[in-house]
Amino acid sequence: MPQELNPDAQKVCDLIVASGRPPIETLDPPAARQAYLASRAVLQPDPEPVAEVAALAAAGPAGPIPLRLYRGQDCATGRPQPALIFLHGGGWVIGDLESHDQVCRALANAASCLVIAVDYRLAPEHKFPAAAEDAIAALQWIATNAARLGIDASRLAVGGDSAGGNLAAVASIDARDRGGPPIRLQLLVYPVADMSLDWPSAQRHAQQLPLTLVAMDWFIAHYLRGPADKADWRASPLRAANLKGLPPALIVTAGFDPLCDEGQAYAQALSAAGVPVEHEPFPGQIHGFLSMGRIVADSRRLIEMAGLRLNRAFAGT
Repeated sequence: MPQELNPDAQKVCDLIVASGRPPIETLDPPAARQAYLASRAVLQPDPEPVAEVAALAAAGPAGPIPLRLYRGQDCATGRPQPALIFLHGGGWVIGDLESHDQVCRALANAASCLVIAVDYRLAPEHKFPAAAEDAIAALQWIATNAARLGIDASRLAVGGDSAGGNLAAVASIDARDRGGPPIRLQLLVYPVADMSLDWPSAQRHAQQLPLTLVAMDWFIAHYLRGPADKADWRASPLRAANLKGLPPALIVTAGFDPLCDEGQAYAQALSAAGVPVEHEPFPGQIHGFLSMGRIVADSRRLIEMAGLRLNRAFAGT
């Protein structure tokens, strides 16, 4: 693996240091959420225009789950269209519909599909398994209500980055276990696959901005109820008893990410279980680069790659 950080990623790290932003683990969750949102203007490109944006709400286990539907510029109306259910990153503690608005718009355009973003409950106000339960409920509700939403229920994908990748993997396992809905693709971008953090990359990149090992511990401590939850497959999908029969997956990893090895291990475990997997490493990249497109050119490359792979999945190839 190359030992050289991508120059764009280095710029992001330099900006974080120069900003004097306090480490996330020194903040309380409300302050961390504000800091995360404030970074959008610096790191994200301008939001792309899309054909439609609509607010929805899914029935959830603790009340309505806010959703936001995006229709890509070339996504047709008048007949059911494929849809990506997207779960945002942020360590189950930060992030929301706004933090990933730009990413969802770009994906909707790149794949010429509908994207439905899920505003699941956040920790520590709502501990594990609240986020997982909301992800599962949102997927089920969208599939059940597909016809009135203009969605083709036979052409669904789930995806997300970081904690959102974790939740997308969990929702995929649950959908298999309950017999549906059918999912064409899991789009897992530097996902959290194993809460133990017991992987070489976690130590190798323990100090690597923007996600240090101490910060990852902070997220996990806020999300989980206790250490025993780490063994639950809804927290650590890599620990699921059976990975057979899951949807095809595109798994993206970043070489300078503490989570790199567990993402790669999940790709290998899925493949060993007979699941079609494409693992796309970005060797010089850092955690979070998907939403850093104002500075990191690889963000656009990833969006385009995801769009092509979604198109193939929706076409049944």
